[in-house]
Amino acid sequence: MLPHIETIPQRHMASGDVLSFQVYKFIGARPGKKVYIQSNLHGAEIVGNAVIHQLLEFLLSVNDTEIAGQIWLVPVCNSMSTNQRSHYFASGRYSISEAKDWNRIFWDYEKFTNNIMEFAQSQIHLNLEVVRKNYLDAIQQKFTGLLENINSYSSVPYTEKFRYKLQSLSIDADYLIDLHSHTTQGLNYVYYFREREESAKYFLLPLGVLLDEYDGNAFDEAFIKPWLALEKCFKELGRETKFDVEAWTLELGTGMQMNPDSVDKGVMGIKNYLVRKGVLQTSDTVVKGELSQGTSSHEMSFSTRSQAKKYYAPTGGMIQSKVELGSSVKAGDKLYQILQFNKEGKLPTVIDVFAEQDGLIYDSSTNHAVNEGEFVLGLISVTSNQ
Repeated sequence: MLPHIETIPQRHMASGDVLSFQVYKFIGARPGKKVYIQSNLHGAEIVGNAVIHQLLEFLLSVNDTEIAGQIWLVPVCNSMSTNQRSHYFASGRYSISEAKDWNRIFWDYEKFTNNIMEFAQSQIHLNLEVVRKNYLDAIQQKFTGLLENINSYSSVPYTEKFRYKLQSLSIDADYLIDLHSHTTQGLNYVYYFREREESAKYFLLPLGVLLDEYDGNAFDEAFIKPWLALEKCFKELGRETKFDVEAWTLELGTGMQMNPDSVDKGVMGIKNYLVRKGVLQTSDTVVKGELSQGTSSHEMSFSTRSQAKKYYAPTGGMIQSKVELGSSVKAGDKLYQILQFNKEGKLPTVIDVFAEQDGLIYDSSTNHAVNEGEFVLGLISVTSNQ
């Protein structure tokens, strides 16, 4: 099937050029859920674009009767960050003019209302689908109100216009997938939210990290946080409720690289997720065989973001003998050495750095020359294996 393609202007530049992005909308023949998938919110994190490209090619071969609902794909969603360079290196993690992380700018409904408990009380006896519609209407009404400032003479900073365009596309989705990779070197894993652990397994990645600490400013957080808040209010009122609303961030490998393994894992995981959630009902035996094989041999470890610890250089120097990415370490194991130079007429010294906890090396710096206080590696404690 062919997608509906919409080109959306993103920013009018001083040169007269207009930066844009495109949305590829695959509309199924039957009603169902809306899935929103985007990539490249951070400039160096490009692997998601290859994932979306392969999903596009796959969906072109799918009949519209095999999709229940809609699948929206948005590659290269942030032209400003993608085009940002320092010498030969992509950066684009921050909006330079506003000094803001591109993934810490998003609008969170919960921060702009104080009546979620009141809303829950008014909806306590209603059907869940009716509650979902009513709550989404309330969110969208508040969100649309942002246009008054955006369209005013005084206007708003660019990040607020940018976030509005992305969130206006995704705010009514049922399932949201934001494709990232590490700015440095990293493993493949998925961030998930409470009560969504079973669905996290559908992505067939080796590690799931629960976002037990968040403030709502990231893209996935801003999307799901209001729904988690409403679930909590219902629980306090004695009604156990779980909305079929899910948000995911897939961390796929290393920045500035199209790592084939990360691409393959991302594509396979998203296909499996779409099948397991009933959005993709493909008759393709090859796809079913691939998914069956991947699921049968899959093992997944779980952790929480609060159990992750970053290690920063205690002094400046050159990193050597660093433990490899993906290694399991015990407290007291040597993580790396710093070859420290001086200007005091003395010989260089070697400083050993040891692990403070058991865990898995999930993030590692690319640059082995560090100034004091710069990031070296990340270690996360794995709490279970299923």
